[in-house]
Amino acid sequence: MTTIPAFLNGNSILHYLLKWTVLSLLVGLAAGTLSALFLTLLNLATDFREAHSYLLYFLPVAGLLVGLLYHHRGKNVERGNNLIFDTIHNPKDVIPFKMTPLVLLGTVITHLFGGSAGREGTALQMAASTADQLHKPFQLSSADRSILLIAGLSAGFASVFGTPWAGAVFGIEVLLLGQIPQKAIFPALFAAFTGAYVTEIWGVGHTHYQIPVIPSISLMGIVYSILSGIAFSVAAVLFVRLTHFFSTAFKKLNYPPLRPFIGGLIVLLLVLLLGTRQYIGLGIRVIVDAFSQASQTEDFALKILLTAITLGAGFKGGEVTPLFFIGATLGSALSVFLPLPVGLLAGMGFVAVFAGAAKTPLACCIMAFELFGVSCWVYVSIACVIAFLVSGRHSIYNAPENKSPRHFLFGKLGI
Repeated sequence: MTTIPAFLNGNSILHYLLKWTVLSLLVGLAAGTLSALFLTLLNLATDFREAHSYLLYFLPVAGLLVGLLYHHRGKNVERGNNLIFDTIHNPKDVIPFKMTPLVLLGTVITHLFGGSAGREGTALQMAASTADQLHKPFQLSSADRSILLIAGLSAGFASVFGTPWAGAVFGIEVLLLGQIPQKAIFPALFAAFTGAYVTEIWGVGHTHYQIPVIPSISLMGIVYSILSGIAFSVAAVLFVRLTHFFSTAFKKLNYPPLRPFIGGLIVLLLVLLLGTRQYIGLGIRVIVDAFSQASQTEDFALKILLTAITLGAGFKGGEVTPLFFIGATLGSALSVFLPLPVGLLAGMGFVAVFAGAAKTPLACCIMAFELFGVSCWVYVSIACVIAFLVSGRHSIYNAPENKSPRHFLFGKLGI
């Protein structure tokens, strides 16, 4: 078995930098390449579905296929992100590499046939499971293995969204900053920037969003930001609770492959009943439009419903892009009631609903700065922090060890 080179052993700063530069570079290269492949396949699947609308009618069959795939080949990796979080907190067996091809295939199938899901969950799982294969050849300790997985999460997030700073912070913050060793900061940053850069090298781009008008800071502007943050927190809680509700309901079916089959049937019937397909898939076009014109008031709620059913039933994908959709359309719709620019409110919702649902307000603020520019920082920061605090402990990442930062910060005060 290949072992770590001798010059990478030791406890000095030089040894630390050498070891984690090598490991982070490998993780970033792998994450960036996998995300480039994934995003390319996802774009092809989306374009093909939109050109062949009849594929939506096969969504229940696609769900059955994904269910059978995981039932017979992926039972030990079906917990996805929460398996990774558990392993970081309590490293045991190596995360099977088969998580990577399974979640990649499952997510592409979900989007090809019109499931309402995201993409970050897939990128995180591919990057982390691939990174974990390095710990035996490099003879890493349990503590170092946890750092390696954090670097994988950071690289996966950064490469799929093109936001390296947010990716680095996300990999640490999502696991509770106060419990993560400082040694994880350098690997997370290095892997995140490498992953994002490698994805660009492969020629795979990311969606760009613009906030055309950002008003000067005022007392009423702050008040409106607080009010919008409360609305975004409600959407985050609703998404988390509804997804959990459907997940619990579908688990009452004893044969797992039937869960996504029935879930796909329900989504299909709802889409036909609604008479529109703008709520299936990623919904990038709807998100972009939300920055320039007020969305319909029901857009965010219908996206919550369809995504909760899709993910609760067992389809593969992620929650973050749907949360972007929910937040952007809710913020855009709020522009009818709150006297702030529609693009600004859409941008605030874009990250604030994610902050409330994922418990990562710092990463979400940084993501906003990377995507929209720093001039929106006051409005975005207020919305993210309010959504984070008001939403309480509700989180899309429900691994038992993954307590929310809010609990860590305020638990001793009894808040």
